[in-house]
Amino acid sequence: MPERSSLWGGTFDITLEMEDQSIENGHRHYYDRSAYQSPLEDEVKQGWLLRPAMDMEMKRKKKKRCFNINPTVLIRTLVVVAVLAGFVALVAFLATHRHHHRPPPVQDNYTIALQRALMFFNAQGSGKLPANNNVSWRGDSCLDDGNGYLNGLEAGYYDGGDAVKYSFPASFAMTMLSWSVLEYSAKYETTGELNHVKDIIRWGTDYLLKTFNSSADTIDKIVLQVGKNSPENCWIRPESINYPRPVILCSTCPALAAEMAAALAAASIVFKDDHKYSKKLVHGADILFKFATKGEGERYAGGSDPPSNFYNSSGFWDEFVWGGAWMYCATGNSSYIDLVTSPGLAKHAKAFWGGPDHGVLGWDNKHAGAQLLMSRLRMFLDFGYPYEEMLKNFHEQISEIICSYLPGSHNFKRTNGGLIELNHGKPKPLQYVTNAAFLATLYTDYLEATLTPGWQCGAKFYPKDEFRDFAKTQIDYILGRNLRHMSYVVGFSDHFPQYVHHKGASIPGYIKHQSCQEGLRWKESKKPNPNTIVGAMVGGPDKHDGFQDNRSNYNFTEPTIAGNAGLVAALVALLDGSKTGIDKNTMFYAIPPFSMSRLPPPPVGKP
Repeated sequence: MPERSSLWGGTFDITLEMEDQSIENGHRHYYDRSAYQSPLEDEVKQGWLLRPAMDMEMKRKKKKRCFNINPTVLIRTLVVVAVLAGFVALVAFLATHRHHHRPPPVQDNYTIALQRALMFFNAQGSGKLPANNNVSWRGDSCLDDGNGYLNGLEAGYYDGGDAVKYSFPASFAMTMLSWSVLEYSAKYETTGELNHVKDIIRWGTDYLLKTFNSSADTIDKIVLQVGKNSPENCWIRPESINYPRPVILCSTCPALAAEMAAALAAASIVFKDDHKYSKKLVHGADILFKFATKGEGERYAGGSDPPSNFYNSSGFWDEFVWGGAWMYCATGNSSYIDLVTSPGLAKHAKAFWGGPDHGVLGWDNKHAGAQLLMSRLRMFLDFGYPYEEMLKNFHEQISEIICSYLPGSHNFKRTNGGLIELNHGKPKPLQYVTNAAFLATLYTDYLEATLTPGWQCGAKFYPKDEFRDFAKTQIDYILGRNLRHMSYVVGFSDHFPQYVHHKGASIPGYIKHQSCQEGLRWKESKKPNPNTIVGAMVGGPDKHDGFQDNRSNYNFTEPTIAGNAGLVAALVALLDGSKTGIDKNTMFYAIPPFSMSRLPPPPVGKP
């Protein structure tokens, strides 16, 4: 009998001692002939008498049959059968559990840090908090803010640890968060945080709409600040505040109004599918920008923002470029791009000049952000004349800025631990570092989207991944890869600041009401904060990588919403490396297509 091969290469060698072989029509048959012979008539008649003997004979013949099976094949067969049985069981399990949620994928450090950084905004909410706020030690607070001013000023976000609401940094924070959503909504969706970050933005923009008459066509004042830093002898939870909280208004504040316009314009794109709300945001942004510029654009001759104890603006021309660029993206109105690409405005803004803060994006300096945003227009849309020259200048400027972040550049020093000193050794460096990490990663993704392999920085060509690597090293430093092995994001890793400058976190949540003086014992306590303000990025170390975990030293230990917004943006940008990429189109949804670029005028003296 010939050997028969199995599917997996083994053999089934079966021998039947009783089998006969016959050849019929050229084919060989293997069978027990006695089982197939037609019985004679007498055998049929006698069969019932012979049945016991016949049964015994059949049993004897079966015993003589011998099956020789290859052991390896047998084992493989059993394995296959087991696998098939397991597969069937798995299919049955999934069929019966098809409505159950799948377990979440294993999360990397950036995903975990992102989720926690977003939680910080939940801890900063003012007013009547939403039911889904998951910070157990926070409650409703300052419900009477702005009573008598329009419809009141309840809600919004406290800026840092002292329960004051500043419109300037809050607007910048909302702009940065919206920008990150517009670029990386798919990454937010993957982490399950898209709805969360959109809720955070809307809580902020709802408040900003209360700070001026957003239903009017013109305005003459906006809210600069609500509340004030309490005196040194007062330490109290926001929920216990019962002293008057002043509302500070301003009638000439171009930087603030233009930043608020940027925030509402960017958010209007985030919420474009909610047509009514998006339209409301665009209208508010439009009247704010007109209020900021007095309708004069680059010929603005009005005053500067009023002085403040905190968050003083050093100028407003950069906010005009920044706000105008966002207004163009939100409306598609060509008057805005005409303004932001006018040489006069760029000259006023000193957009193409150097200086110690050149390339340092923050709540007061929008140059780098505006230049990258304008470069995006050039990289993905074909504008041509008359915009190309200025857009090219913006593109070259931001490329130089990103190059200046690299270790080979001498524009910025670094600490021994590797932290770039964007604010030149001054306190609270991390807020600027996170913004730079976001810009560098986003710039890299723009190169990726345009199939550009890298960029020439001076005499050296850098592959695009070098810019992403810069961002990763800085964010990794913040998360704990530093000389102190400390995470500067609270609640991330096992070693993080314990004495955060934050009144709400430093006082136990079970204390519902207390006076200013009664709370001082918690400020002076040597024990760590009783409440962990998860996700808060503190001010950060000094230029020697030193850090004082001291509740009273806010330069080291106070978090802010502007700082955390940059952290969130950088973290979501770095998720998944470059696999997901950016959303190239949503940002431009309101911009009409250009059928033909305008031709430049002929040279002088020629027809």
